Amino acid sequence: MAIMIMMLRSVSLGETMNSRPLAPALYVFGDSLFDSGNNNLLPTLAKADFLPYGMNFDRGPTGRFTNGKTVVDFIDFLVAEFLGFPYSPPYLSLNQILLHPEQLTGLNFASGACGILPDTGNDLGRCLNFPEQIDFFETAIEEELPRHYLNSDDLSNHLAKSVYVISVGSNDYINNYLDKKHYDTSKRFSPQSFAKLLIDNLSQQLRRMYYLGARKVIMFEIGPIGCIPSSTGQFKHNGRCVEEFNEFAVMFNDHLAPMLVNLTSNLQGSSFVLGHAHWLGYDAVTHPSKYGNYYSK
Repeated sequence: MAIMIMMLRSVSLGETMNSRPLAPALYVFGDSLFDSGNNNLLPTLAKADFLPYGMNFDRGPTGRFTNGKTVVDFIDFLVAEFLGFPYSPPYLSLNQILLHPEQLTGLNFASGACGILPDTGNDLGRCLNFPEQIDFFETAIEEELPRHYLNSDDLSNHLAKSVYVISVGSNDYINNYLDKKHYDTSKRFSPQSFAKLLIDNLSQQLRRMYYLGARKVIMFEIGPIGCIPSSTGQFKHNGRCVEEFNEFAVMFNDHLAPMLVNLTSNLQGSSFVLGHAHWLGYDAVTHPSKYGNYYSK
C-alpha cells in the first residue's frame, strides 16, 4: 500500500496534506476485485450479496467479492489523509442513494465476472464489460455530474483532477480464454495474439476515458491467475499454481507497461500509471507466512 500512496502522490497536482485534498474524487472500474455492489442489481450468477461475503466488513454483505474490504476500500482507508473522501458508491445503485452535491466523491463502475472483451463472463449472466463501464461513465458525465457543478469548466477541472483506478483483464482468461466449455477463443488465438487483442481493446477504452476528461489513471496488472482455486482445483495441482496460466498473465502484463507509457507520451497532460500486482500476489501465494495469518495444516 505504500506503493499505492506514492502513485497517488505522483498523479496529484501538488496539493499538500494540510490544504485541500489531492484529488476531488476516485472513479473505479474493473471486475470482482473492485466491484462494490453493481452485480447486486444485475441478473447474474456472479453475486456476492450474501454471507460469508462481507462477514468481516462493517456493513455486512454488500456485493463485494471478499469477506472484508476490496483493494479499493483499502486504498480509500489508507490514503484518506491524502484524498479525504469515503467509499465510491456502485454506479447502478445511484437511484437508491441520496447524494448531496458536496458528497459526490467518486463512483464505482466495476462488475464481477466481466472483462475487456464484450462476451467475457456472459455464460454467468449479465455483467458490465469494460466498454459498458466507460459508457456508464460517459452517461454520468452527461447526466449526473453536471448537477454538482456550476459550468462545464468546473466539471472538466473535476474530471482532470480526479483519480481513476482500474483492474480488469483476468476474467478474459478465466471466464473466456481458458473456459473451453463455453468459448472457442483459445482455438482462434495463440496466447500472444490474445494478449495483444486484449491490450489493443484496452488501449482504445483508455483513450475514450481520456477524451471524456480522465487524466490520472492507475491501471493494475493481471495477478497470478494460475494460483486461484478455480485453476489449481480444476487441474488437480494440489494447491500448486498452474504456471502456464500465470505465463498468460505475464504476456498481458508485458504488453501493458509499454502501452501505458505510450498513452502518457501521446495524450497531453495524462498520467497512466502501472500498478504492480502480479509479483506481490504470486509471492503472497507461494510464501504466505511472510504476510501473516498463515495457518499450517
